[in-house]
Amino acid sequence: MKNGVAVKRREFVLASLGALVPSHLVAQTARLRRIGFLGSGSAAAMVQPIEAFKSGLRELGYVEGKNIVVEYRWGDGNAERLAQHTAELLRLNLELIVVWATPAALTVKQANATIPIVMVSVGDPQHSGLIADLARPRGNVTGMANLNETVIPKQVELLTEVLPGIRRIAILHNPKNPSLTPQLKSGEAGARALGIQPVVVNAQAPSELESAFSSIASSSVAALLVLSDPIFLSERRRIADFATKHRLPTVFSRSENVEAGGLMSYGTSITEQFRGGAKYVDKILRGAKPGDLPVEQASTFEIVINLSTARALGARIPESLVLRADRVIR
Repeated sequence: MKNGVAVKRREFVLASLGALVPSHLVAQTARLRRIGFLGSGSAAAMVQPIEAFKSGLRELGYVEGKNIVVEYRWGDGNAERLAQHTAELLRLNLELIVVWATPAALTVKQANATIPIVMVSVGDPQHSGLIADLARPRGNVTGMANLNETVIPKQVELLTEVLPGIRRIAILHNPKNPSLTPQLKSGEAGARALGIQPVVVNAQAPSELESAFSSIASSSVAALLVLSDPIFLSERRRIADFATKHRLPTVFSRSENVEAGGLMSYGTSITEQFRGGAKYVDKILRGAKPGDLPVEQASTFEIVINLSTARALGARIPESLVLRADRVIR
């Protein structure tokens, strides 16, 4: 009889403890969850966003090595490597795969129609065919999206504030990234609307950047607009060093490019996009279907200016622009 009382007492204590813990945290302790991550660019360039992703998971009760395992893979701007890593991940019996940027998202989507895919910082997923609709994606893909083409004309305007009367700008573009097509069209249209001639220069791999730099340097442009591509983010220091050497004011979508020595950025926070991706991971691990989860679009945009770079370029940043900036690097 004493053993029976002890068992009932233990069951009562466990039930009481369960009532004090959120239900999704109790569920998470039941088994080790295994998910994948595939990034289009390099790991070294994404330390802060990945830490934000891990932090977002911890806030939801997932701790790597304890109740969740994340298999990380990186494409380093190489399409073949993305395909190889995708095949590896699909053999690991994962519950879902998180993807960063459009090239990785398309590679996983084309190879797999069943395992849920959570995208982070993917440009216009509807245009690239990843989802059917932002409000109801259907299929096996959902997550965080950027509509970067909407901010490109503003980036061109920022260049005109630094260089009034500018006549020619270079636009650095990766033709292999389908999410850049609307960005490029928006950039060209925005430039022409201001009486500026756009000069498009392509680079579809890190190895092609030097050739692109040579083309830009010989094209008689006064500034450089860099579209939002994983390669250009991963190689941000090379791009900044080139622009400084040739005294070219630059504008980007990512503040990380400015932190690496670029002049200005106007766009969303990739770090916050990664943090938001953790919420989708949690929902799907708790049973939600990705096709039923609306895609969240970036809604907060910030201007970041590097005054140290401005001094190195000999560029004058209007005080009115400095005052409007959300962050100034001095």
